[in-house]
Amino acid sequence: MKIALYGRDFNDNVLPFVQEVFDALAANQIEVTVYQKFFDFVKDKLTLPTDISTFSGYKDLLGKTDILLSLGGDGTLLDTLSLVRDSQVPVIGINFGRLGFLASINKAEINDAIKALVSGAYSIDQRSLLSIESKSGLFGDENFALNDITIHRRDDSAMMIIHAYMNGEFVNSYWADGLIIATPTGSTAYSLSCGGPIILPSAQNFVITPVAPHNLNVRPIIVPDDVALTFEVEARSTKFLLTCDSRTETVDRSVKISISKAIFNINLIRLNNETFLTTLRNKLLWGIDTRNY
Repeated sequence: MKIALYGRDFNDNVLPFVQEVFDALAANQIEVTVYQKFFDFVKDKLTLPTDISTFSGYKDLLGKTDILLSLGGDGTLLDTLSLVRDSQVPVIGINFGRLGFLASINKAEINDAIKALVSGAYSIDQRSLLSIESKSGLFGDENFALNDITIHRRDDSAMMIIHAYMNGEFVNSYWADGLIIATPTGSTAYSLSCGGPIILPSAQNFVITPVAPHNLNVRPIIVPDDVALTFEVEARSTKFLLTCDSRTETVDRSVKISISKAIFNINLIRLNNETFLTTLRNKLLWGIDTRNY
C-alpha cells in the first residue's frame, strides 16, 4: 500500500501527533510519499523514513498512490481537491484542528485508523462537487468545490442584490450580504452557520442560503443537483468576492456566474466505526444535554 500525506504548516504542539502518524505508517510497512512543501516544513522537526519520496501536484499522484491522508482540519482536507481532482484517489483526514466534519479522525485514534486503512476496514463515500463557469474563466482548472461556492460583498461595500435563476427561470432577487451555494457536504459548514439545513451526504441536492438577507421572508431553499444555476450581481460597488471552497477571487459585477454539479465526485474514506449521524452527534453535541439524563 502507498499513502500520500498532505499538510500545512502548524504549531509545534502538533508535532508529536504528526510523528505518531509517520511511526504508525512505518510500523505497518506502508510506502509513504509526502507533499513537497509539507516535507520541507517537517523534515528538520521529525524523525522520517530514509526512503521517503515527495510529490508536488495532481499528475504526481495519478496511478501512483492508493490513499491520500490529510493532516489538519477541514480546510486542509479541502486543499486536497486540487491534488486528487478526478483521479478517484480516496481521501481521509486526521483532525488537528477544532470541529472537523470532514477530517473526522481525532488525534487519539491515529494508530487504530492506520490499522483500519491497512486491513481495508472502511468504505467509500462518493461526495458531489459544485462546478463554476464564467466567460472570464474564474478559478482556471480548479473551478470546483466540495463545500460551497459563495458570492459575497467586499468588506468596504454596501449590501448587494443577487438575481438567481434556475434552468433559466427566475427564482429570486436576494438583497443580502451574500449568497452560499452548498453541497450536502457543505451543508454543515458556512451554510449551517447562516441558518441552512443539514443535508445527508447521499442526498442529491444543493442548498442556496442567503447571508444576512434584508428581507425576513427569504429563507434557504433546497434544489435538485441536476439543475443549472445562474447568478447576476447588482451593487453599488463595482466588484464583489467569489469563493470556491477556500479559494477567493475578486470579480467585476458585470460577470455572470453559472453553477452546476461537477462531472466527477470525490471519494472520502469512512472507517467502519463511523457514520454521518455519529459524526453529527459528536461534533454538534447532540443528545448530551444534562437535561436528557
